[in-house]
Amino acid sequence: MRSYKIGVIKGDGIGPEIVDEAIKVLDAVSVAQGFNLKYDEFLLGGAAIDETGVPLPEETIQGVKKCDAVLFGAIGGPKWDNLERHLRPETGLLGLRKEMGTFANLRPAMVYDELVNASSLKPSVIQGVDIMVVRELTGGIYFGQPRELHEDKAFNTMVYTKEEVERIARVAFDIAMKRDKRVCSVDKANVLEVSQFWREIVEEIAKEYPEVELSHMYVDNAAMQLIRDPKQFDVILTGNIFGDILSDAASMLSGSIGLLPSASTGKGVGLYEPIHGSAPDIAGQGIANPLATISSASMMLRYALGEEEAADKIDNAIKKALAEGYRTGDLADYDAKEIVTCSEMGDIVADYASR
Repeated sequence: MRSYKIGVIKGDGIGPEIVDEAIKVLDAVSVAQGFNLKYDEFLLGGAAIDETGVPLPEETIQGVKKCDAVLFGAIGGPKWDNLERHLRPETGLLGLRKEMGTFANLRPAMVYDELVNASSLKPSVIQGVDIMVVRELTGGIYFGQPRELHEDKAFNTMVYTKEEVERIARVAFDIAMKRDKRVCSVDKANVLEVSQFWREIVEEIAKEYPEVELSHMYVDNAAMQLIRDPKQFDVILTGNIFGDILSDAASMLSGSIGLLPSASTGKGVGLYEPIHGSAPDIAGQGIANPLATISSASMMLRYALGEEEAADKIDNAIKKALAEGYRTGDLADYDAKEIVTCSEMGDIVADYASR
């Protein structure tokens, strides 16, 4: 029997609730598909601060590197907002991504037919939207040196190396080959030298993929086009800060941030997580939407473990649950036939995925 070791980081807020439901679905589909999953749990973020005094314990760093993939919930909350920067939960997550070598963030933005009315945009604009944002995750202005904060000025540095751009570009083109074979590279080459550098290297990598159509777009125009005509995009390739902003904008095309997954992959073990935060205001109430985390588990099966059929089963189970009118509270206003709890939604999807 095929066997995989999965690192589990539940985190803070609703993190433990939504991860538990994803594990429930993973257990069901793994039995149905004939493979075995073993779980090791690790600390990160606020939970780690409370337990160990730091947001990223060394035990977590070393532990996740021994896993085949890591399933992650969410971190942070007002309890830890006033800590120094190096002790904040978010710093732990950035550090973990760096330690894991996860330089590519994959953020799908898809619109389910059953929830087309949940978006703030017209159905004619968003129906059929299926975008993959490929964001460079460990370079750019978030990590560039030098960076300083003074009373009268502050500065950060945006830096990309040739190797960093080449490897993220190849990820985007490889994904495009399995989709509609179109890549739109987003930059600010009319203003930034680092974007001119980015564009030149992306064009060189494009020569290795003659079947893929490459286009370029400035980031401000891309933000507008995502709202005006999102169906024009297939794969969006961009840097760290632009990808951070555009992927959040794209996520709202679906109407709920509680629906969308993400994957952070690269040289080693991948990290799979929902795009939403820890939602401390609803933690422990059993009303969180677990579908983004369950979808992240599907991405883990597909991209990390190569279990395509199991991933398809989960994706189809989510679609069936939505088609039959099951909704968590955040989607109660959109063709709901039955409002269910976080745990009940996990039960429903697990049942469908096991068939």
